[in-house]
Amino acid sequence: MTHLTSSKASALSGHVKVPGDKSISHRALIMGTLAIGQSRISGLLEGEDVMNTAHALAAMGADISQDKKGDWLVYGVGVGGLCQAENPLEMGNSGTGARLIMGLVSTTPHKTTFTGDRSLSSRPMGRVTDPLEKFGAEFHSPDSQGGMTLPITVTGIIDPLPIEYEVPVPSAQVKSAILLAALNTPGKTTVIEKTPTRDHTERMFEHLGVEITTEDLGHGPHNKRTAITVTGHPELTARDMIIPTDPSSAAFATVAALITEGSDITLENVGINPSRTGIFTTLKEMGADISFQNPRLECGEPVADIRVRYSALKGVSVPPSRAPSMIDEYPILCIAASFAQGQTVMSGLEELRVKESDRIAVMVKGLKACGVSVIEQEDGMTLTGQATITGGAQIKTHLDHRIAMAFLTLGMATDHPIGVDDGAVIETSFPGFCDLMNSLGANITGET
Repeated sequence: MTHLTSSKASALSGHVKVPGDKSISHRALIMGTLAIGQSRISGLLEGEDVMNTAHALAAMGADISQDKKGDWLVYGVGVGGLCQAENPLEMGNSGTGARLIMGLVSTTPHKTTFTGDRSLSSRPMGRVTDPLEKFGAEFHSPDSQGGMTLPITVTGIIDPLPIEYEVPVPSAQVKSAILLAALNTPGKTTVIEKTPTRDHTERMFEHLGVEITTEDLGHGPHNKRTAITVTGHPELTARDMIIPTDPSSAAFATVAALITEGSDITLENVGINPSRTGIFTTLKEMGADISFQNPRLECGEPVADIRVRYSALKGVSVPPSRAPSMIDEYPILCIAASFAQGQTVMSGLEELRVKESDRIAVMVKGLKACGVSVIEQEDGMTLTGQATITGGAQIKTHLDHRIAMAFLTLGMATDHPIGVDDGAVIETSFPGFCDLMNSLGANITGET
């Protein structure tokens, strides 16, 4: 464990590049494993979560290495070419890696066991195992009490059947697990979404030549419905992939600049996929001075350089329908809202209760300890911003990297320093976070 302390900062300035997008990095490694030939991946996030995915894929036959330039090379085994892992796949803290690879192995004739750290082992997996069972796969969780949690053993199906599945709760991980299972399933598999979620898997499929279609089914009783259909058993040819930088990681430096007087920073090559930009939309509604510059495409994904300047923010009501496009960014949005004039209302966030921690409860407790006015609701929270915040608290991260980074960002603008009990967890998604923030002008120090 590494105790970190963040103290009041002067104006932030500079041009920086945050690490590669975590969601796309997981998918690039997986799709490189399923392609024939060598895939070269530039800008891969080298955090613990993604590295655990790389180790899991290597255990099933992929040849994954890093060259002298820092690019990652993946020699794939082809769709249906995975071997059975000799040992359990240790997924650490990565819910994305665990759920996506469960989809991958559910339609292969192997038995695969998944394990994780204490945090991941407490997170529910039933919403992904339920649809995968419809392909014919079997799941066994010996330690679960009335639920499905890690460790889980997956017995894949030799002759999977294509399915049509309507996702009951918006989840890009569940959708992607089904689509990955469909690759080794004959015929057409369809996932129906009632609420759009991030579409990195669909874009990656198109980039590598998978036959995939999206159909608008019109409006149901409450929402627009969309059907995503994949034709199984494609032959994938390896391609080079450039990973955009992660908008979820960029959000921390963005908010830091917005709340630190005199700041003016530029974040390079940030992914601006519309399914991921809810945080920037919300911050702009709050009055944030944010501009997208030099828009372009990388790996089928839209990217841009983002300039951010200190801004006087005002409170807003965030529509619940926006949650899927910014579900990981609510902890850092809380920090911006703490300094926004008036109330900021966030609702429709039930999923935050089952992330790496109960992010609603943990954020509310930590914010109150720092002197922020916040009211907890079952599906969200309401914050009343203020011009100055006392700070001075010691925050328990509960093994949650986004909690740690959010409160370190808050400490840059509070009267007294804020400490977090475990900064090591930040490595799961944002290696080099402290060095990057300090290079902009932050004052984060640590001790083991």
